[in-house]
Amino acid sequence: MRAIDIHNGTGDADALFLSHDVAKPQAGAGQALVRVRAFGLNRMDLLQREGRYPLPPQAGPILGVEFSGVVVALGDDIDPAQDATSFAVGDEVFGLAYGGAYAEWIAVSTRMLMQKPPHLSWEQAAGVPETWITATQALHLVGEFSAGKSVLWHAGASSVSIAGIQLSRAAGASAIFVTAGSQDKIDFCVRELGATAGFNYHTQDWADEILAATDGRGVDIIVDFVGAPYFAGCLRAAARDGRIVNLGAMGGTRLPAGVDVGAFVGKRLRYEGSSLRSRDADYQGRLRDRLETYLPRFEDGSFKIFVEKVFDWEKIVDAHKLMESNKTKGKIICTIDN
Repeated sequence: MRAIDIHNGTGDADALFLSHDVAKPQAGAGQALVRVRAFGLNRMDLLQREGRYPLPPQAGPILGVEFSGVVVALGDDIDPAQDATSFAVGDEVFGLAYGGAYAEWIAVSTRMLMQKPPHLSWEQAAGVPETWITATQALHLVGEFSAGKSVLWHAGASSVSIAGIQLSRAAGASAIFVTAGSQDKIDFCVRELGATAGFNYHTQDWADEILAATDGRGVDIIVDFVGAPYFAGCLRAAARDGRIVNLGAMGGTRLPAGVDVGAFVGKRLRYEGSSLRSRDADYQGRLRDRLETYLPRFEDGSFKIFVEKVFDWEKIVDAHKLMESNKTKGKIICTIDN
C-alpha cells in the first residue's frame, strides 16, 4: 500500500515522502480495517518524525493517530449480526489510533472508532479525535474541572486549546484565559471562541496579566504545552489548590537556575503531566465514549471544528512545514484520493 515514510527513519520535513511499498495491515481480533480518506496532523507527528517522541509499544513506524474513512474488513471475532453496537463493512467512521494514520489503510480497535455523522466532512471528522479527547482528558480527568472554576489554556489557537476553550465554556467556567503569539490569534480566541481575555507572550508577562485580571487570585486550572520556560510562570499564575496540567514541552524540559518551587507548598498546587497516546485502550475508550456525547453539539453548531488548511497527502512536506510555522488557528488535514 501507499503510506508516508521518512528517509533514513528520522529527519526534517523534507525527509517525508510517499512510499508505494508498505505492507498493508490486516484486521486482527477486535479490529476493523479502515480505508483512510483523511488524517489530521498533530505536534507529536513532528517530534516522532525527528526521532524525539517516546512511542508506545502499540505504535508502528507510520505517523498519524487520527483519521476518517470507510470500514472495509472486520476481525474474525466481530459479528455485526450478533452485536448491534459493532461496525459493519461500508460504515463511514472516524477514530483514534496509536499510529499508522498516514496511510491508505489502517487496522484499529473498534473500541476507538465512531460512526461519522453525515454533517461532518471527511476533513472535519479527521481533525476531531486526538484534539477533543486530549482537551477532555486535560480539563476533566487530570484537571478535575468543576463548574465555576477558571482556566488558562496556553497556545490558545492550537487545536487542543480551541477545543478546550469550547469545552470550558460548555462546562460552566467562570473565566477562560489564553496565551498566544499574536494579536490575531488572541482576537480569534476571544471573538470566535468566547475566551475571557488573552495575552501575547511576546509582548506581555502573561503571569502578571493573569494575576491582574483575577485580582491577584490566579486561575484554578492551567493547561500547558510549553514546559520549562513556562514552569515558573504557571506557579505564579495558579490559584491556591490549583492544578497545572502539562501536555508537552515545546520549549524544552530543563528548568533554568533559580526557579522557586515554594508555591507548591504555599499554594498547595498539583503539577501533573499526561500523554494520551501512552494510555491503555480502556482509558482511551472511556474518553472516546465521552467524545461521542459531543456529536450533537457539533451538529447544532455549539461546538465548532476549525480547519486551517487541507492538503493532498502528496503535499505532506508542505503540511508539516505549515505546522512548524506556528501560524495556524485550527487543524491541518491531509486527504487521500483512493
